[in-house]
Amino acid sequence: MTANNAPGGIFTTADGTPFSRMGYGAMQLAGPGVWGPPKNREEAVAVLRAAVEAGANHIDTADFYGPHVTNEIIREALHPYDEIQIVTKVGSIRDGNGGWPHARSPQQLREQVESNLETLGVDVLDVVNLRVGGGPDGHSPVPGSLAEPFGALAELRREGKIRHLGLSVVDAEQVAEAQAIAPIVTVQNWYNVAHRGDEDLIRSLAEQGIAYTAFWPLGGFSPLQSGALDQVAQKLGTTPKAVAIAWLLHRAPNILVIPGTSKVTHLRENLAAAALSLPADALAALEAVAA
Repeated sequence: MTANNAPGGIFTTADGTPFSRMGYGAMQLAGPGVWGPPKNREEAVAVLRAAVEAGANHIDTADFYGPHVTNEIIREALHPYDEIQIVTKVGSIRDGNGGWPHARSPQQLREQVESNLETLGVDVLDVVNLRVGGGPDGHSPVPGSLAEPFGALAELRREGKIRHLGLSVVDAEQVAEAQAIAPIVTVQNWYNVAHRGDEDLIRSLAEQGIAYTAFWPLGGFSPLQSGALDQVAQKLGTTPKAVAIAWLLHRAPNILVIPGTSKVTHLRENLAAAALSLPADALAALEAVAA
């Protein structure tokens, strides 16, 4: 795989880390509720290999997906990860009811990093995001200091277990607090056509050469907003998800997207969104969605 064929192109961070702007999110490779094994493990392996063959070098995962399931499938499909950036998350675990409780003490984070190393089959993790927030909707930042947990990850980076650090579900103040402790290469937050709270943060990160990974491209839409997106998609002869992904890639050069699927056919549909051109009238209609 080379940068030349990466869907949506490549964003290279200020420290030289290359991410395909169109990545792949592995959450859906686990079973229902992101718990247990997939119904079709062979298809899960095929999806990952197809994503990389199409030029995606950016695979997003977490050892608490399954738990352990997605990492183990990634290892089976892609190890030894030549020219692939595996981005994982820590800061949560799974409980017996399938919940996602926070687990951010230094010891808990060390255990999670060690588990990721084992399940991915590597000596050092490419990128580790500290998942901080959640809130009532499960996807929004929650104010509070992250000095202790991020400091613990910075120590693991100094030990050589982590190559790069990032953050997930955070606000601008938390980003600044983390940067005073150690460099970051990415921030992963909820952002889409209808949910644009991070506009200033995205611009600031772009100026610093830091990637912004937008998750949940169709999340949080009202019925009226969904209807408007549907109309744009119908006019362009494509799907609402493709339009939402194309808009994200158009919005700022440092925005990365990580749509996930457990089907090769759906993967190809998602990747095709990277080549979708949005004419001026479509962009104007999408601006109205946010309004």
